[in-house]
Amino acid sequence: MTNNSFSGSKYVRRGEANHDAEFSCSVQELRSLMELRGEEAVTRIQESYSDVNGLCARLRTSPVDGLDGKSEDIDRRKEVFGLNIIPPKKPKTFLQLVWEALQDVTLIILEVAAIISLGLSFYHPPDAERQSEYEAEAGWIEGAAILLSVVCVVLVTAFNDWSKEKQFRGLQNRIEQEQKFTVVRGGQVIQIKVSEIVVGDIAQVKYGDLLPADGVLIQGNDLKIDESSLTGESDHVKKNLDKDPMLLSGTHVMEGSGKMVVTAVGVNSQSGIIFTLLGAGDEGDNEDKKDKKKEEHKRKDSKGKKREKKDGASVEMQPLNGEGEPEKKKKHIAKKEKSVLQGKLTKLAVQIGKAGLFMSTLTVIILITRFLIDTFCIQGIVWIPECVPIYIQFLVKFFIIGVTVLVVAVPEGLPLAVTISLAYSVKKMMKDNNLVRHLDACETMGNATAICSDKTGTLTMNRMTVVQAYIGERYYKKVPEPDLIPPKILDLLVLGIGVNCAYTTKIMPPERDGGLPRQVGNKTECALLGFTLDLRRDYQAIRNEIPEEKLFKVYTFNSVRKSMSTVLKNHDGSYRMFSKGASEILLKKCCKILTASGDVKVFKHRDRDDLVKKVVEPMASEGLRTICLAYRDFPVSDGEPDWDNEAHILTGLTCIAVVGIEDPVRPEVPEAIRKCQRAGITVRMVTGDNINTARAIAIKCGILHPGDDFLCLEGKEFNRRIHNEMGEIEQERLDKIWPKLRVLARSSPTDKHTLVKGIIDSTVFEQRQVVAVTGDGTNDGPALKKADVGFAMGIAGTDVAKEASDIILTDDNFSSIVKAVMWGRNVYDSISKFLQFQLTVNVVAVIVAFTGACITQDSPLKAVQMLWVNLIMDTFASLALATEPPTEALLLRNPYGRKKPLISRTMMKNILGHGVYQLTIIFTLLFAGETLFDIDSGRNAPLHAPPSEHYTIVFNTFVLMQIFNEFNARKIHGERNVFEGVFRNPIFCSIIFGTFVTQFIIVQFGGKPFSCVDLTLEQWLWCIFLGLGSLLWGQLVSSVPTKWLKFLKTAGHATLQEEIPDGSDEGNDVVDHGDLELNKGHILWCRGLSRIQTQIRVVKAFRDSVSPYEGLETPESRSSIHNFMNHPEFRIEDSEPQIPLIDENESEDDPPTKRNSIFIPPPLTGLSRLPPCPGSPLHSLETSL
Repeated sequence: MTNNSFSGSKYVRRGEANHDAEFSCSVQELRSLMELRGEEAVTRIQESYSDVNGLCARLRTSPVDGLDGKSEDIDRRKEVFGLNIIPPKKPKTFLQLVWEALQDVTLIILEVAAIISLGLSFYHPPDAERQSEYEAEAGWIEGAAILLSVVCVVLVTAFNDWSKEKQFRGLQNRIEQEQKFTVVRGGQVIQIKVSEIVVGDIAQVKYGDLLPADGVLIQGNDLKIDESSLTGESDHVKKNLDKDPMLLSGTHVMEGSGKMVVTAVGVNSQSGIIFTLLGAGDEGDNEDKKDKKKEEHKRKDSKGKKREKKDGASVEMQPLNGEGEPEKKKKHIAKKEKSVLQGKLTKLAVQIGKAGLFMSTLTVIILITRFLIDTFCIQGIVWIPECVPIYIQFLVKFFIIGVTVLVVAVPEGLPLAVTISLAYSVKKMMKDNNLVRHLDACETMGNATAICSDKTGTLTMNRMTVVQAYIGERYYKKVPEPDLIPPKILDLLVLGIGVNCAYTTKIMPPERDGGLPRQVGNKTECALLGFTLDLRRDYQAIRNEIPEEKLFKVYTFNSVRKSMSTVLKNHDGSYRMFSKGASEILLKKCCKILTASGDVKVFKHRDRDDLVKKVVEPMASEGLRTICLAYRDFPVSDGEPDWDNEAHILTGLTCIAVVGIEDPVRPEVPEAIRKCQRAGITVRMVTGDNINTARAIAIKCGILHPGDDFLCLEGKEFNRRIHNEMGEIEQERLDKIWPKLRVLARSSPTDKHTLVKGIIDSTVFEQRQVVAVTGDGTNDGPALKKADVGFAMGIAGTDVAKEASDIILTDDNFSSIVKAVMWGRNVYDSISKFLQFQLTVNVVAVIVAFTGACITQDSPLKAVQMLWVNLIMDTFASLALATEPPTEALLLRNPYGRKKPLISRTMMKNILGHGVYQLTIIFTLLFAGETLFDIDSGRNAPLHAPPSEHYTIVFNTFVLMQIFNEFNARKIHGERNVFEGVFRNPIFCSIIFGTFVTQFIIVQFGGKPFSCVDLTLEQWLWCIFLGLGSLLWGQLVSSVPTKWLKFLKTAGHATLQEEIPDGSDEGNDVVDHGDLELNKGHILWCRGLSRIQTQIRVVKAFRDSVSPYEGLETPESRSSIHNFMNHPEFRIEDSEPQIPLIDENESEDDPPTKRNSIFIPPPLTGLSRLPPCPGSPLHSLETSL
């Protein structure tokens, strides 16, 4: 057998002529080997290399010691066989983002209008009596100023997109760095980054791993792989040396463990080849960018579908349909519920967009009509062809006013606010140990009404120690001294623990002096290994004597067996099997037990019942996990046992000992659970542990309180109660159980999935429950996917669980889930704050522009001023209000639920109340301002008249009222103190200050471009006083009880279900969304003017840099094969079913604490979760809004 000594200079010299010569295997040869399966592969290995060891020799590696780990050797391998990464897609440059921002429909309209205005201002007709010298001079300024404003808006938008892309790439890198894999180098088992794996590495694979590279099995124990991601076959494939030793990247280890030699990495591995092909397809598509829009929609959709199909195949476990076949095509046609917030915002934005379009069109029509009547009828001016350019100038001016009304009316800041709020939250949640993989999970978590949590590691510390034991007919309440245990039993115990725990599990010395020893691997096994050390025995000596290769057979632990067994072959040909597992399961399989003298005696039913009553139950009632250790001998005289007949093998055992393992409750968990319960969230414990242990821990955590009328069930009893006589699950039966169920013990992953699905599908309560689930095992995947929000454990979780999850808890701690709830609720509130602020500005600005235009033939707020107001209220306000940090007060109320409208009655009262104040002030200034301030009137000024003090005061007062109203917008539940916690948000303070300073500069030095003149100190003080009035008026508005205002309606309810036929036949990949969009012409026309491009661009920030549709799932943006499988897909989801209006009797006057003190969780509408659908442009558009 060869080892790493081959990396000497002998073959480096030969390598100069032929790189592959030194390894006597070419990349192509290994690629073609990995394309074979089963018997073919075995035959090829035997023909070409004689066996796996021969392959290792050719790759210059040792099956036992692995590579030597020298950097020259590793670098050489990377050079010859490639890196285990795929080059990421280049991020968009700032200029590209600027160009994208320029595609905005309304900005293009403004640019065109400004250019026409600019061009016409230089045209002087020969007999233009109406134009004074000043007008001729100033005519070009407005056009130029509009263009400059457009540049500002574009730069701000592009910068936002650029910083967002940068942020999400940071998230991508963070996830990459977390991916590690176990390899053997220089005889040492170490963990290295997945991207550092090279061909020739000996990798250790175990239950729950996602294979990061292709390889050939060297040694395996009961290894089963889920290859559905590559083959589409849902059956688990058994892997062994004789029949099928090929392990492929991107597949999941569902059972067992083993070692493999890595033969292909990166682009040469099987999943790498698929992604490379996909990448080539995408490049081809990108060349046709100049096609018509409709075709582009089609192409994007088909490309999205192709990628979804491939990635879906190579990433996700295929869901099964009724016949047990993978649902491949169905999944592209099915619908997925849109997240609650997206649904509400989509509807609201479309409604506002329609209203804005109507108002702007009306404004233009009225202006043109008045101009025509005034000029040709009242003044009786005769039509002169030479004056046409001047008439066109007037028309362009009216058109610009109309467009600016539209710009102000359309809330294009909405998607920006959502994006900023979510991106900010995601970044901050990382510090709270929540790594968000799907953006909308952050918001959904705010609506959670139920959490189904694991026990071990989430509620408990996952640092296990044996604290009690029953050995040799004696019950020890603490770990016994070694001399109290008969030597014969002690030897058996230590040998059994040493060989029957995974060899990857070990106890390492503490990292710092005085610290606790480090536990590596399975924590229950660590407790047993620690037990042998407490008995002053060295388990490592046993492992050195019996290395993993010498183990005859291993039955690894899984959720069905609930035990693990290892078989050793003795010198005389007989066998001895050691088993460990859940005490009540393994004790039933014992028919003998070791006595105090070390002899074997018969173990009857009665003895077992006594042992359970006197030992197991007392241990469990103290919250200890009970494990039974046993063995069985297979003498030569009985012949060779049938090792595949597990039921027979695992009987007739001899009990060695029963141990009680303590896993203390995390100190912060009881408080976290109390907060959840106060916030209207029900916490349920779902564990594989004994029911007594589970109940004891649930009481310690505060999930159960003595005297509560709640249920604790075992998996078997739970299944018996929910199945009917036909063996089918009945929702009605489930509905009788789940509302009172608090602990589900001895449960299988299937039970967990059934419970989660049952709660989500239930219609017992008026509102549908939103369920969060935690999981760490491979089998938790289905439950994590089914849940509204799936939390995977970052430390104890398997790769499969992480991939199925929405959020990864990097510290495995339950209290981090409470932080996620706070952030989720905060996102919702941030959006509502922004809406309250923006809609006030919208209402006031549109009415002022419209009324002013109709009465004075000119908008009091000029186009450039409107663009500045738009910039304040959209970009800056969304940044200021969407970055408010969460407070504990968020946990004092129940979840909003799916029926809660975005704009509550209290908010509607605030919007209308402040609207009335602002309109009163503006109209007073507009029609009586010249008298009040003793200045010249600015009304009825000619086309290019110089700016007036009058209109400058109107503009300045309007902006200052918005600045002060931004403080009012910080509170949405009618609270009086609007300054509370304002200094905890430096972004808000700096934006308010920055906006004020900029406003001062615009008024004092903006001059002609901004249609402003500098104001006196007295005028400024009056403007500030009127602005401050918003704060005082706010106090008056919050004093009016909302229940008096029954006529106020809520707005921003969830969307209607927009069913879109997804293609006529399943075989057809391309769905013509161009045609579908034409069918929805009137909606899309409104949306077109509602800045469609802005909306799409916001989503593209996800799509292009990190989302499944443009970048994330394409090969270029991945950095390692492993990462293709475990990446944050910022999920874009489709329409949500119809939700009725909010209950009109809702009282919103009570202060939040009083209202929130009730803690009956408001249940949520019963809607079954729909499977995901591909991201079509229309769906993306809906989402972006």
